[in-house]
Amino acid sequence: MPCEGGVPTIKGGEIENYTCQLKSKWSVVDGKKIRREFTFSDFVAAMAFANRVAEIAESEEHHPDLHIYYGRVVVELWTHAIDGLSENDFIVAAKIDEI
Repeated sequence: MPCEGGVPTIKGGEIENYTCQLKSKWSVVDGKKIRREFTFSDFVAAMAFANRVAEIAESEEHHPDLHIYYGRVVVELWTHAIDGLSENDFIVAAKIDEI
């Protein structure tokens, strides 16, 4: 369910509990975002991945920031409405890990 605000952010040890449940290593940035870099053989493969992430984002109504480069995509997740992390960020991260 999309977060429209009014819920507390996930902090400290709670962040670690959630990140430990992810299949891959996501970095925590400033205690407010999670970030992961994916590498690919070329730009077309990076774009194909970014498009699959976009499909997940639309279906979850939770949209990450995507930084697309030749052969890599950086995904950053946080809940803008609360300026920090929510459970939705980790749900989307887990779904991205399945790609």
